[in-house]
Amino acid sequence: MEKQPFMKVEEVAEELGVSKSYAYKIVRILNEELKKKGYLTISGRVSREYFMEKVCYNGKERGMQ
Repeated sequence: MEKQPFMKVEEVAEELGVSKSYAYKIVRILNEELKKKGYLTISGRVSREYFMEKVCYNGKERGMQ
């Protein structure tokens, strides 16, 4: 199954090993950054590519080179 272009809060929490409430905070911060760059955002979701870039995976899935 192909991964969706947007990550839900639950997936962000699991990926980072944090609580769901903290994941919401992270999603809000990332979406604010995207809004400032002129991108449309979806509440409670974040671009998978942008998330991976910001958490030092350089836009790639963890564990894949």
